[in-house]
Amino acid sequence: MALIVQKYGGTSVGSVDRIQAVAQRVFQTAKAGNSVVVVVSAMGKTTDSLVKLAKEISGNPSRREMDMLLSTGEQVSIALLSMALQELGQPAVSLTGAQVGIVTEAEHTRARILHIKTDRLQQHLQKGEVVVVAGFQGISSSNYLEITTLGRGGSDTSAVALAAALQADYCEIYTDVPGILTADPRLVPDAQLMAEISCDEMLELASLGAKVLHPRAVEIARNYGVPLVVRSSWTDDPGTRVTSPVLRTRSLEDLEIAKPVDYVEFDTDQAKVALLRVPDQPGVAASLFGEIAHQDIDVDLIVQSIHEGNTNDIAFTVSQSLLKRSEAVSEAFVQRGYNPALNDSSSAPETIVDREIAKVSIAGAGMIGRPGVAAMMFATLASAGVNIQMIATSEIKVSCVVAERDCDRALKSLCQAFDIHVSPVRLKPAPNESVVRGVALDINQARLAIRHVPDRPGMAAKLFGLLARENISVDTIIQSQRCHIVDGVPTRDLACTVAQADAQHARQVLAAEAAKLGFSDVSVDEAIAKVSVVGAGMEGHPGAAAKMFKALAQHQINIQMITTSEIKISCVVDRSQGITALQAIHQAFGLAGSEKIEVPA
Repeated sequence: MALIVQKYGGTSVGSVDRIQAVAQRVFQTAKAGNSVVVVVSAMGKTTDSLVKLAKEISGNPSRREMDMLLSTGEQVSIALLSMALQELGQPAVSLTGAQVGIVTEAEHTRARILHIKTDRLQQHLQKGEVVVVAGFQGISSSNYLEITTLGRGGSDTSAVALAAALQADYCEIYTDVPGILTADPRLVPDAQLMAEISCDEMLELASLGAKVLHPRAVEIARNYGVPLVVRSSWTDDPGTRVTSPVLRTRSLEDLEIAKPVDYVEFDTDQAKVALLRVPDQPGVAASLFGEIAHQDIDVDLIVQSIHEGNTNDIAFTVSQSLLKRSEAVSEAFVQRGYNPALNDSSSAPETIVDREIAKVSIAGAGMIGRPGVAAMMFATLASAGVNIQMIATSEIKVSCVVAERDCDRALKSLCQAFDIHVSPVRLKPAPNESVVRGVALDINQARLAIRHVPDRPGMAAKLFGLLARENISVDTIIQSQRCHIVDGVPTRDLACTVAQADAQHARQVLAAEAAKLGFSDVSVDEAIAKVSVVGAGMEGHPGAAAKMFKALAQHQINIQMITTSEIKISCVVDRSQGITALQAIHQAFGLAGSEKIEVPA
């Protein structure tokens, strides 16, 4: 029969009754002839209670002692679940992360898995025992054998890593919702269950649904071809399958710290259209891209940076064959938006076209949460003397628009820097695949606006290198199209989003280098939200962006920033309108259903 890894979260083992219910499920799985490894989290709110205790003792507890404290929560769960299985007559043994052989970096509270020694696991499985493993924890590779924890979502990570190391037939993630949903059911009551979603889509929708699957777990599943199923621990429903690419041969050494970039792409069949000084108000992007979609123009990258006064800039790229139509639509749009009574000639909207550009991109599941990958890309391009004209980012991809004459040099330098010898062919979506699969909202980000950055190679590398050295992960990065001459130097604005917890520290780090690097200032806005649509079927389907922007405009929601990838469109809006934006977009793409998903309290 099969080798199955099952993971149960805190709500699934939150009481004696729930533990006994989980034991029954595990027992039935083993009784069917399967070998079973079970990974469990701490019971209910145990981790929160332990954190509260620590804060009552110390205002700044050491990370080592926090690992010692928090790792105890899972030990309670595994012992109780093993007892429950034994009461049912099922042989079972509980093992901590250290006992099971999960070896990590010596990095307390946020360690990554290096490798897993499976000898002991295999011995217990061969004896017909269910192995119950403490999730979220491991032991460092240092001589002192320190207990470490894996950070948020650590039990998901433990489970999928064990499945990869054991070459399990599949890994089941049990949670308190029936699977992966089209949106968070707590915010969108008519969110619907997906039968299947790809790892790439799931990685982009890191905050989808009830946050039932952590990106690090999906990253491992994608890298090692682990079949994943997300199911409810409260029902027998089939849940959602998370599909991986064709299994690739990949070393299990350095399991979570292998090279972050899988491939480098380039596209020289690109042209850029930039609209400068368009009104910064709801409906502008919807009107522009609605007309573009009406003309059956398929847009690749879309970038809208931070506003300047009451205007903004929007830039997009299209294939060369679509440039004339794109330019005509943009010129007509600009003319309609220019009112001589309100705008002098220096502030009139303007269209700029550049036919001699190329797009270079790096992509990989290992980029998530690793500060410095984008900075390394920018530094590599700077060292090659390549200036960046546009930047667009997602969780698993960073794209830069450069001059076409620099493309070969950029490509060669990036392949060398990231040790890429062969880039796999990216699979196109199936013809009948849904255009948009899900909608996500992130209200835990803040925006940094870096004004008047000198427009020369290496500036982005220096700025984001500073943040990477402070272990600050950057999400969205956008470079403005408008150029200002400051003391004879061409400059552009840069904007990025970071976690709110890192925002003030990031501002201080950058501000300290303002005089040295030559930019004017850096400001923080924490009152933002990022709303995104994701779907592999968006590529080659004009109109997805226009539909999203129209849904926001109908609710008078102004778009502050836009960035895209092939399968994702993200907009930054005012935080107070985040939930409304999520619900409006979910409705606009027809993702709502009549059945309400029940979420346990």
